[in-house]
Amino acid sequence: MDRLKEFVKKLCRYGGEGEEFETQFLTALSADEEILAEFTYYMDHGDFACRAKVQGYTVVDIMIWQMDHFKARLDRDNTGTRQNPDRMVLLAFDTLLKMRKEPEKYTSKMRQETGTDYEGKY
Repeated sequence: MDRLKEFVKKLCRYGGEGEEFETQFLTALSADEEILAEFTYYMDHGDFACRAKVQGYTVVDIMIWQMDHFKARLDRDNTGTRQNPDRMVLLAFDTLLKMRKEPEKYTSKMRQETGTDYEGKY
């Protein structure tokens, strides 16, 4: 558990998140055995097992959605995720944890909110 806490602490620092986010993230992560196992796999291997799912979505699905959804903001570089893969991973796992509690809120967004790279979006 100490190794996990240290990894989360470093990931939060590299990702630009403070102690409050770190504490909330660790609490939520510790309360969800399946997502904790997925996160631990990432910590150990630097890759995703994609075993933890919420309504069929994995942390990789969330990362792809985040990249697509925030494409316009990334172009302006105001999200803090451009050139920061640690932040992208951290926010994807955080979203997966939040999806566990409110799956429809997030799955609905993932189905409806996409990037702005196709004609007629706006």
